[in-house]
Amino acid sequence: MRKPPANPFAQERHCFFCRANIQHIDYKDVSTLRRYLSSFGKIVPRKRSHVCASHQRMLGSGVKQARFMALVPYVVK
Repeated sequence: MRKPPANPFAQERHCFFCRANIQHIDYKDVSTLRRYLSSFGKIVPRKRSHVCASHQRMLGSGVKQARFMALVPYVVK
């Protein structure tokens, strides 16, 4: 059984990829990957991105693969 939220007006957030029923995160989908990068080019943590653990792992490897293929920069100036 789930506990009720501490703040009754707070919205419960769910993983974007679970809601969209996305099983695999593609490294070539740069627009989706950029949503989860900070202004400095770092991968945003789960607490801020509201992504579940399994999708966060896929997201990290997708960003790293996209960086290696030069689709996403390693460092933003």
